Amino acid sequence: MNELQSQFRSAAAALFALQIAACTAPDDPPGPAGTPALRGSLFDTIVARTERREAFSPVKNERLGFDPLAAMRALRDDVVAADTEEALYYALARLSHARRDRHLDVMLVPGGPAPSYAAGLEVTGGPDPDPPEQAPVRVFPDYSDGAGVADYFIGDLAAAAGSAATGSLPSIGDRIVTVNGVPVAAWHDSATAFMRHSTTAALRWKLAEAMTIATAAFPPRLRTDPLTLGIAAPDGTETTYRLPFHAPGDLTWTGTGEPSYPGLSLALQTPTYDLLTPDDARPFLVLIWRGFRETMVADVDALIAFAADRGLLDHALVMDVTRSRGGSLGAYAMQRLQPRPFRTTFGNLRISDVTLPFIEDKRRDFAARDINDSGVPETIDDGTWLMEWLEDDVLGALERGDAYSNNVPFKLAHAPRDSDGVLEPAAVHFRGPLGIISGPTGGSHLDQFVSIVVDNGLGPVVGMPPGGYSNTWEWDEVLTFPGTDQPVVEFMWNIGHTVRPNGEIAEGNPADVDEWMPLTPENVATYYEDMLARVLELMGVEG
Repeated sequence: MNELQSQFRSAAAALFALQIAACTAPDDPPGPAGTPALRGSLFDTIVARTERREAFSPVKNERLGFDPLAAMRALRDDVVAADTEEALYYALARLSHARRDRHLDVMLVPGGPAPSYAAGLEVTGGPDPDPPEQAPVRVFPDYSDGAGVADYFIGDLAAAAGSAATGSLPSIGDRIVTVNGVPVAAWHDSATAFMRHSTTAALRWKLAEAMTIATAAFPPRLRTDPLTLGIAAPDGTETTYRLPFHAPGDLTWTGTGEPSYPGLSLALQTPTYDLLTPDDARPFLVLIWRGFRETMVADVDALIAFAADRGLLDHALVMDVTRSRGGSLGAYAMQRLQPRPFRTTFGNLRISDVTLPFIEDKRRDFAARDINDSGVPETIDDGTWLMEWLEDDVLGALERGDAYSNNVPFKLAHAPRDSDGVLEPAAVHFRGPLGIISGPTGGSHLDQFVSIVVDNGLGPVVGMPPGGYSNTWEWDEVLTFPGTDQPVVEFMWNIGHTVRPNGEIAEGNPADVDEWMPLTPENVATYYEDMLARVLELMGVEG
C-alpha cells in the first residue's frame, strides 16, 4: 500500500468513527455554535482534510520556522471551548490562518456562526459586505534595517467631510506606541493570529492596513470605537489620539506614501493601469499597475496600440506594481511589455480526495465555456490545453497514487503541457528596457509576474519583494458539524504549487529585488521618486 492510499484509508476510518459518534448526538439541531463534542469532531475533520489535501510549501515553512499541521493541532482546545457563534468563528479563522497562507480564508455562510458585525469579511451566498469604516490616518510598517517587526508609523492623513483639516491628527512619521491601550508589540503579536499571510513583510503591511479600519477580521478584544493610538513624535513626546471611524468615501487623503511621480502626467488610464509620461519628453514611461484582472488583455492591447500610434515602443518602461492585485494571464502582458523570450511559471496539483471533484468542476466550466478564476480568465485558448492535462496527466497521477501531478506551464494558459514554457515576444511589443518598482502589498499572480522578470533576468527590480503568496488553485467547501446538516463556515485549501521559472516553489518564496529600498518614516514623502530614479539608473536610462 503506498502512502497516499494509506492516507485515504486512515481518513475513511476517521470519518466512520465520526459518523458513529454522531449517532449518539441529541436529536435537537445543534445550532450554529454546536456542542463541545461536535466542535472537537469538526476540528479533527478539518485537520485530517488539511493533511491529505494541502500543497504545503517546504521553503516557506523553513523560512518562517514552523510546522503548519503542528500549529493547527495546538489550537484544538480553543476550538472545542468556543461556545458562542462569535467565539467559534474566530477560533476557526485562527485555525485556518495557522497555515500562514495569504490565499486561504474562512468565509461566512448562511445559517452558520458570525461575528456581531461582519464589515470587511467575505460572505458566501450573498453580496460582499460594505467596505469597513476608516480612521483618518493610515499606518505603514518601518522596513528600515534594524527596525523591529512591530515598528509602525503614521504614513498618511485625511480630512473628513464636514470637518477641519488634519490639525488635530498626529504628524506623518510619528511612531505608533500603543493600539487601543495595548503596547504595539503586544498588539502585533495578538493580531497576527487573525491575519492571513505568507511572509513576515507582507504580514506587517496587512496589519498596518487593518490597524486603522473597523474590520471584524479582528475579534472584539482587538477593536475599539473610536480607534485609540498612542503616538511618539520624533522628539520623544507621547500623545494619545482618539480617532473616529468614517465611511471611506468621506475621507480626503494627503496621498503621502502612495505612488506619486512629480514631473509625469497621465496619458492613458484603464482598469489595469495608469500610463504616465514625462512632461519634458524624456524617453521612458511609467505604468502604475493595478492587477491582472478581467480587462487586462484588452487593456494591454490598448496600451500597445497607444504606444505604437505615438512612437513610444522604443521607450524604456517602468512598471510600478506596489499596489497591484493578482489575477491571471500575466505572461500575455510580459510578451508585449518587453522584447526578450522568457520562461513562464509552472504549476501542479496535489493528488487527494478532491482531485476528482476539482476535475468535474473544470469539466462543467469547460462545457459552459467558462474557464476562469472568480471571473478572471485563466487561459488564452478556450481551455482545451487545461482539460487535456486534467483528463490525461492528472487522472493518470490519481490512478497511480502519486502525491503530485507533473509540473506544466502555469494553468496551461499560454502553452500546452509538453511545452518547455519558453514564450516569445508578441509580434508588436515594447523594444526598450524594462524595470520594476516592487513592494510587499500584493502577491498571487503578481508574485509570478515579478518572478518571471527576476528569474529570466529581464530587467532590474527595486524596492521590496512582493507579498510572497502564490498557488495554482484552491479548493473550498462548506463545512457542517459532522453527522449533522448544520452549516458552519466555508473553508479553503491550497491544492497546488506554483513553480517559479527557476524551479523553486513560489509560496512563501518571493523573488528577491536587485536593490533593496525599504519604506521608512524618513523617506515616506519621496519614496516613489527615489525608487524611480534608482531603477532608471540601473536600466541605463537618463532620469
